[in-house]
Amino acid sequence: MSEPILNMPGLADPAALEATRNRLQRRRRGINVIALLLSLAAMAFGLLWLVWILYTTLHLGIGGLSVELFTQSTPPPNTDGGGLANAIVGSLLMVVLATFVGTPIGVLAGVYLAEYGQKSWLASITRFINDILLSAPSIVVGLFVYALMVPRMGHFSGWAGVMSLALLQIPIVIRTTENMLKLVPNALREAAFALGTPKWKMVLSITLKASIAGIVTGVLLAIARIAGETAPLLFTALSNQFFSLDLNQPIANLPVTIYKFAMSPFSQWQSLAWAGVFLITLGVLGLNILARSIFSKK
Repeated sequence: MSEPILNMPGLADPAALEATRNRLQRRRRGINVIALLLSLAAMAFGLLWLVWILYTTLHLGIGGLSVELFTQSTPPPNTDGGGLANAIVGSLLMVVLATFVGTPIGVLAGVYLAEYGQKSWLASITRFINDILLSAPSIVVGLFVYALMVPRMGHFSGWAGVMSLALLQIPIVIRTTENMLKLVPNALREAAFALGTPKWKMVLSITLKASIAGIVTGVLLAIARIAGETAPLLFTALSNQFFSLDLNQPIANLPVTIYKFAMSPFSQWQSLAWAGVFLITLGVLGLNILARSIFSKK
């Protein structure tokens, strides 16, 4: 049976085999070059817009920086001077409170999913709802909190803004906490159980301690996510022209102030809006760099 196969034309011919091999190799090289060029073109396209946005933000935002920006409240329309002190303090206040509300809930839910619930029906439902919240538009969350709190209070308030930001932060912290805890080797858990360690102490002293860097990274990324959210605050905290720390009333914040000032026809407001954009961009970039540096060290 081997003689007819060897006598088939071109099969055993070394020159034909080499020609076929060279042709296939040239084809693979051509496809590889095309794929590489397309990948580089896609990367260049994305970087072009990113660099353009950063350049525009720096070019127009730095010009609006001044001492008054951090010491004075937002000015009346078509008026020189003024700053964003009330909006900066209001945003920091709501973001910090939202982090204090959302982080413990997210961490505890992530611990349950990774250590206790795992494949239970409650864990499956929780993961499904968490995935929905992760992909839900922020304006939907804002409308939900508006329907839940604003009509009952009779007015917009800072507390409603805090709750909307916390609801946006919780799913991110849950997902990050669960994923980080799952990366901890089971051998550590088994060794702790073999020594008679209770499960709650094993979670607190071993798994959480081993994954603390990843959890902190997730919290920082969640803060960066909510720091620039505008849509939910339009329906909850709204804004305030004056300096106020009363969370039971509408409170000034950077995202809504930027939106309002950027849409206005007044050049003074537009300059303040670009300065606010620069501050938020700087803060988000700083949080992302800090999160990545913490995670890379671990």
